[in-house]
Amino acid sequence: MNSPVQQSPSTEPLSEIVARLARAQKSNRGAPAYSRWVNRPAGRLLAAVAYRLGRTPNQVTAVSAALTFSGVLLVAVLPATVPTGVLVAALLMAGYAFDAADGQLARLRGGGSPAGEWLDHVVDCTKSASIHLAVLVSWYRWFDLPDERLLLVPLLFAVQTSVFFFAVILTEQLRKAAGVRPPPRPVTETAPALRSVVVLPADYGLLCVLFVLLGAHPVFVVAYTALAVVNVGILLAAARNWYGQMRALG
Repeated sequence: MNSPVQQSPSTEPLSEIVARLARAQKSNRGAPAYSRWVNRPAGRLLAAVAYRLGRTPNQVTAVSAALTFSGVLLVAVLPATVPTGVLVAALLMAGYAFDAADGQLARLRGGGSPAGEWLDHVVDCTKSASIHLAVLVSWYRWFDLPDERLLLVPLLFAVQTSVFFFAVILTEQLRKAAGVRPPPRPVTETAPALRSVVVLPADYGLLCVLFVLLGAHPVFVVAYTALAVVNVGILLAAARNWYGQMRALG
């Protein structure tokens, strides 16, 4: 995905770069609401700015990782207060926006590299699991939980996230190995808005926003637990579908 080669700053107007990115945007089909209407547009603007400055996608990935893991660290080490929650949410949301920008920047530069794609996926996988382990530490240190068995919830969420991420990548690779590729979709295609809303719980962006509630301990526990349960259900439903696809390949 990401090309490591530095380039000279561009003099192309920012508005024209953004317009070019919009025309090259991948399909919105299946994209959850936050990614579709918040994160991708934000990433598009960041990618345009990075392009103007001559930055590489790998540098954008590094910024994304720095912001994200700063937020994750703060969840684990700072008291779970309202200011902490707002700061964490801002860092995670900014990191997610830069995560959307690196791939768009790579498309602007004509394509990326295997090393860049590897780096992007490793960062994504690490943040997906570590954020829930940070919640576990926070709950143990700062929350007065009504039942200590609730500490299993972040562990369950970490497992769900890791399995989901791995299954998505593995399914895609096995389909490619079997020569099965999704049909091309026009870049102007718009997916139904209702679908984007329905799959919103699976959007990492919603989890980022949820940390605004970190200082309201009972509310955060209920909301986080509900999100974990819904995502486990999504994983089970998706796994059943993916397994059927793999059986069809065989």
